[in-house]
Amino acid sequence: MDTKFIMTASGDMMWTVGVALIFIPEKTINYLDMAVSDMSLFLIQILGALYFGFGMLNWMVRKSRIGGIYNRPIAVANFSHFLVGGLALIKGMISNPEVTPVVSVVMWVVVVFYAVFGISFGIILFKHPKTEDKIN
Repeated sequence: MDTKFIMTASGDMMWTVGVALIFIPEKTINYLDMAVSDMSLFLIQILGALYFGFGMLNWMVRKSRIGGIYNRPIAVANFSHFLVGGLALIKGMISNPEVTPVVSVVMWVVVVFYAVFGISFGIILFKHPKTEDKIN
């Protein structure tokens, strides 16, 4: 598996979401039909900082060998994030069918991204990289 592509793609996605949540939290909250308050803005920006940091971590290790015992903490963290996040998103989407169609489509796209990354990081975590895999 091409871990460089997975790490770059997940890093780019997380970095982009993080920047959006940090700098335009009001628009994000309004788009998701949530109530805007000082606390919700604060929590959205903290979530953005988490996404930004995780994205930068993935970007910085994209050229490293990942899988099996190599960079295991990074593989475990990514697998955990995408597995738990994906399951939470699926539960939220199934239990709230009354959301607007536009938000519903966007959220299902996010669920698909989480599922793809979750499966990818599960493979990376439990499969030892081949010695002939090129890092560069």
